Amino acid sequence: MRQRKVVNSDDIKNLTGEHILNNIEFDKRHIWHPYTSATHPLPCYEVVGANGCELTFADGRKVIDGMASWWSTIHGYNHPDINAAVSAQLNKFAHVMFGGITHQPAVDLCRTLLDLSPSGMSRVFLADSGSVSVEVAMKMAIQYWACQGQPQKHRMVTVRDGYHGDTFAAMSVCDPVNGMHSLFEGVLAKQLFAPSPQCRFGHPFVEDDILPLQELIERHHHEIAALIIEPIVQNTGGIRMYSPEYLKRCRQLCDQYDVLLICDEIATGFGRTGKMFACEHADVTPDIMCVGKALTGGYLSLAAAICTEDIANGVCQGEPGVFMHGPTFMGNPLACAAANANLAILNKGNWVQQVARIEQQMKIELAPCNNHEAVADVRVLGAIGAVEMKAPINVARLQERLIKRGVWLRPFGKLLYMMPPYILSEDALSQVAEAVVAVTAGE
Repeated sequence: MRQRKVVNSDDIKNLTGEHILNNIEFDKRHIWHPYTSATHPLPCYEVVGANGCELTFADGRKVIDGMASWWSTIHGYNHPDINAAVSAQLNKFAHVMFGGITHQPAVDLCRTLLDLSPSGMSRVFLADSGSVSVEVAMKMAIQYWACQGQPQKHRMVTVRDGYHGDTFAAMSVCDPVNGMHSLFEGVLAKQLFAPSPQCRFGHPFVEDDILPLQELIERHHHEIAALIIEPIVQNTGGIRMYSPEYLKRCRQLCDQYDVLLICDEIATGFGRTGKMFACEHADVTPDIMCVGKALTGGYLSLAAAICTEDIANGVCQGEPGVFMHGPTFMGNPLACAAANANLAILNKGNWVQQVARIEQQMKIELAPCNNHEAVADVRVLGAIGAVEMKAPINVARLQERLIKRGVWLRPFGKLLYMMPPYILSEDALSQVAEAVVAVTAGE
């Protein structure tokens, strides 16, 4: 049996030299960051300030945040409207349980979400994070069919190269080979995978592209609860942009074979692709839609699973008559207040012109990357720009080169991508694009 080493708090202080370690050293020894090793972590940079689209490091350097803190701070940092909303709510109450209690920020938020959502959606289930909203959506789909007397319909069908989160149900519908979760294959639910869409956005749709998914649903529809898909853009699975016609066919197949459609709009929602929600490119209404990331403008963690009235009624039909899911911080008033202020800014409509400008500028200014030997592809849609390299990126080295050019981006795999705040100025966007062009050329 492996001997377990027991360390008490005094030992930790002596071990780390906690009194004299600076923040970066303490962080490196004791804080485990996402998607990196605990023992050999990627470099970490201490931020001491954030304003507009700019981060300030502890050493005084300033960088343009070209990825909006994982696509969430769409209106930039330290926005006065969102600051005021959170501050006002904090002076009233920071949190109350959502079981048996409601409050104005949550009511206002759910009203706005339904106003913004595709036609036919009428119920909002608030969640803590994007991954949790995917868990909620999958549970809804399974319970829906169980309550219709079809408990055998409990599997999910999806496409390869997708990403839906890091919790267990969400992991089960991420790409099983090229995704980040292959280590857990033996304990994940066995889902059904069709090849990813090959027809690119803006290119003619090829009928053969949908056939593998169609055949899979035809064979297994009796056991499929839902098709879950990222509409139009597969994000963390490779920033792959596909034809809206493919999503239309997904909706048609689901209707034909009694399968629910879950659209994961966590990354694409709230204007990122040039539409409020990416499913609008195909004029599709899903049965369940997951939103998160940009919902609060990057202030606090909040997400939602939004569904049609048919789904809500079906889930609560028969035993147990309720939906058994209730996060402690569901409907947190501070998060709802931030979301309300964030969506109020969106509702002014400036994002439409902002995203269109960013798209046009990125198409022009990232185009030179196509001439670089190391680059495999360049693609842009809305406020999403991706440069795919032919070989995996050395993240630490590339980030250091970007920072020297005053730019913060976080590459992964073979992808160097940009998802800037919508308020990013033309000059700042040019600085980001120029940095990307330079580093992909090896400069």
